Amino acid sequence: MTTAITGKEFVQLHPNTRQQTLAQKLDYVVVDGKPYSTETGEYLGDKYVHDLVPRRTAGQYKVIESKRILDEHEVENGGFVFTFFKQSRMISERFPTLNNSDIARLMYLGTYIAWNTGRIQYDNGRVIDREGFEKLMGLSTKRSRELFKRYVEAEILTERDDCIFMNPTVFYRGNVKTISPAVSDMQHTRLFKKTIRDLYEKTNGRTVGQLALVYSVMPFLNFETNTICFNPDETDLDRLRPMGLEKLAVLLGYANAGKLKTALNRVQIDGQVVFNFYENPRDRREKRITVNPRTIFAGTGEQLAAIMVQFN
Repeated sequence: MTTAITGKEFVQLHPNTRQQTLAQKLDYVVVDGKPYSTETGEYLGDKYVHDLVPRRTAGQYKVIESKRILDEHEVENGGFVFTFFKQSRMISERFPTLNNSDIARLMYLGTYIAWNTGRIQYDNGRVIDREGFEKLMGLSTKRSRELFKRYVEAEILTERDDCIFMNPTVFYRGNVKTISPAVSDMQHTRLFKKTIRDLYEKTNGRTVGQLALVYSVMPFLNFETNTICFNPDETDLDRLRPMGLEKLAVLLGYANAGKLKTALNRVQIDGQVVFNFYENPRDRREKRITVNPRTIFAGTGEQLAAIMVQFN
């Protein structure tokens, strides 16, 4: 059996041996006080270098794994912006002058904001001015000016020195702590840039308003499950009260549940639905709704893995 080596002895090893040893030690988890390789499950025993790498408990490894899952999800979906809202409060209450098409275009515009400053710009840093806004929205000059005016009057956009800025309490990229006083009474979630852009760019003038459904259900989304609920802030899943399709139709102003279901089914990512329906186990006639976390998500990596099963 080999003996444990000290930090001093480790430094004196051949560089290749040192690199191999360190790489092995960086990838382990501690269970019941004993180190095991996370790749092979091997008990590392005396190979473990005590003086170099702090021990990881099973709980710490779980946190690291959760972050890894989230990081991969963010990269796959083009990164994200934060979007803010008041829980259980209709988006139409906050922005009563905007219609569904305006809301959909706002979501799309929100994916083009700069880090911390909120300036509207392309991913390469090139500023989007009023002319660029018109092209980005795909509207005529007249309709673009009318839309821009509605956004300004709703205190969503401001304009300075030929640059357009997003209100950080609507969409924001950066450390949320820097704007915490302004959003202290609001909730926020991640809105994924590539997904929203793909959804928007596949719509046309007649169907663009359907994309607003993603934004409209946010205030009723439970972060643990991405399910639309009456009590979205509930953390005890046994006490969660999912909202049925019929109740959501009334809330969003649809004539009946059938029309809402048709509209929800039309919102798709690469042939994959954004809204998934499942039966109420106590009343199989009632359909409940989960939102695909490729669009919006605020939970942990562990929760993400569980929800994505419904959309695979």
